[in-house]
Amino acid sequence: MKQEEQASFTIAVFGGCYNNYLALQATLDDARRRNVRSIYCLGDMGGFGPHPDRVFPLLWEHNVICMQGNYDHSIGNRLTDCACGYTDPRDNYYAQISYDYTLAKTSDHYKDWLRTLPPSIRLEVAGQRILMAHGSPRRVNEFLWESTTPEPFLNTLFAHYEADIILCTHTGIHWQRILPDERLLVNVGAIGRPPNDGRTTVWYALLTVSPLHKKVSCELVPVIYDHERLTEEMRQEHLPEEFVETILTGWWTTCLEILPSRERAHGQW
Repeated sequence: MKQEEQASFTIAVFGGCYNNYLALQATLDDARRRNVRSIYCLGDMGGFGPHPDRVFPLLWEHNVICMQGNYDHSIGNRLTDCACGYTDPRDNYYAQISYDYTLAKTSDHYKDWLRTLPPSIRLEVAGQRILMAHGSPRRVNEFLWESTTPEPFLNTLFAHYEADIILCTHTGIHWQRILPDERLLVNVGAIGRPPNDGRTTVWYALLTVSPLHKKVSCELVPVIYDHERLTEEMRQEHLPEEFVETILTGWWTTCLEILPSRERAHGQW
C-alpha cells in the first residue's frame, strides 16, 4: 500500500447555511486552515438570513460538494413553501416569511442550480459506507433529535440504507452517537444560526478517515463569525426582529414548537 493511501485525511461537512454568508465564509476559512481534503454541504442554503445570492459564489469558489435540502428543492422548483415539516401555526408563519423572502431574492440562475442537486451523497472510504442525507435517509424533512432517536431505529436506518455512517442536518442542533458496533450517526447542526444554547457560535463537523485502521471519527467544531454585522443586514432587509434576536442572543425565538421536551429544556423558554 502506498504511503499516501495509508495517511489519514479529513473532510468537512456542514448544513443549514440559511443565507448566512458570513458564517459560511468563516466555516470555509476554518476548514481550509485544517487542510481538509473536501467540503460537503447537506443542504438548506437559504432561509432565515439576508442576501441569499451571496451564499452560492462562496460554495462554488471553494468547490463545496452540495446536496439538496427541503429548502433547496422548494426554491429550485419555485414551490409555494419550504416543506420544512413544521406543524405549529406560529412556526409555519415565520417559516413562510423566511421562505417568501428567499424565493424572491434568489436569482433564477441559482434556483436552476438548486433544482439539479442530488437528494443524498454516498461515499465509501476506509471500508466505511458513508451516507449523507438532509433530514434523514428516508425523508428530507424528518427531524432526528438526540433525545428522541432511539438505538433500534438507528439500527433499522443503517441496515435498510446500507450505511455504516450517516450524516444529516435539518434540526439545527448538532449531536453524534456511536452505536455498540461502531456505526456512527452525526447530526452536523447548522451554520446559519446558533443551536439554541445562548451562544452566538455555529457548528460543523470534521470527519477524519484512517484508511490504515479502517476507521472514521468525528469532531464537532464551533465557529465564530461577525454575527453583529449579520443582524445589521437582517434589519436593513426588514427581516423579523425575532430572527435578529436569535442571532444576537443565541436563543431561538421561532421553530420552538418542534423541539422535543429535552431539547426545549436546554433553551431559555
